[in-house]
Amino acid sequence: MNITASMVKELRETSGAGMMDCKTALTECNGNMEEAMNYLREKGIAKSAKKESRIAAEGLANIYVDGNKAVILEVNSETDFVAKNEEFINMIDVIGKTLLKSDAKTLEEANNLTTENNGTISEYIVAMVAKIGEKLSFRRFEIVNKTDSEVFGSYLHMGGKIASLVVLEGGNEDVAKEVAMQSAAMRPQYLNAASVPADVLENERKIQKELAINEGKPADIAEKMVEGRIKKFYKEICLVEQPFIKDGDLSVADYVAKNGGEVIKMVRYEVGEGMEKRNDNFAEEVMNQVKGK
Repeated sequence: MNITASMVKELRETSGAGMMDCKTALTECNGNMEEAMNYLREKGIAKSAKKESRIAAEGLANIYVDGNKAVILEVNSETDFVAKNEEFINMIDVIGKTLLKSDAKTLEEANNLTTENNGTISEYIVAMVAKIGEKLSFRRFEIVNKTDSEVFGSYLHMGGKIASLVVLEGGNEDVAKEVAMQSAAMRPQYLNAASVPADVLENERKIQKELAINEGKPADIAEKMVEGRIKKFYKEICLVEQPFIKDGDLSVADYVAKNGGEVIKMVRYEVGEGMEKRNDNFAEEVMNQVKGK
C-alpha cells in the first residue's frame, strides 16, 4: 500500500512520534492507522515521543574506570524519585559500561552503540521511558584515556548528583582522589588560567574595571586593581589555582606538586547544571489527570 504524506502527518500528530517512525509503523501495518498506533506504543516510541517536551533536569552522573580508560556521563530524569529507582541506576550502568568498550566521540555515535542485552543505547532508553513513565535523557559523556605514568582520580558527591574525574601526571591515587573531591566541592569551571576562554576573561576585566571606577578610582589605578582582582578570579574558577580545601596555605597545584604530580585534566558534571528546572504544581497535575488531560 502506498503510504502518503498526509497519513504520516496524521499518525505523527496522534502519537507524537517522529516522521520516520510513523512511516515505518504505517508500512509495517499496511496503512492501518490504529494498528500503526499500537505498533508505536508496543515499541515504546509513542509514549517516549510524547514526553520529549517535558523537562528532565534531575538524574545521576557516574564514572566508570577500566585500566587506562575512564568514562564520565550524565543521564537525566524528570524527578529525583526516578533517579533513585534501581532500574534507572542499572540503565546508567549499562550505558557506562557500553561506552567504556567504545571510542565514541559524539552523542549520536554513543546512542548507536549496541549494549549487551538491550539493543542500542537509544533503543534501551526508549524502552525504559515506556517502562518507567518519565522522560529520560542521555545528556552528555566524555571518554578519557591516560598513560601508564598518569593517575585517575574520581569522586561522586551526593550519590551521583556531582561527578568529578581528574587526571594527574605522577602523584598517586590518594592524591588524585583528593583533587577530585576538591573539584566536586569547590565547583571550579576550568582546569587552569590558560584554559579560561578569552571572552570570559575579557568580560571579567570589563566588570572589574567598571567596579573600580564606580568606587571612585582613577582609570590608571582601576587598571592596576583589575590585575589583582583577576588573580582572585582565577582562584575562584580554576581548579589548580584554588586554595586546597584541607590546607588553605597551599594551592591545589602546590599540594599536587608537593606529592610529585601535576593536574593535567578535569571533567566535572553537576546534574542539571545550566538546564531549566521543573516547577511542579501537584494540585494542578492531579486536576489535569482527573480531567483526562
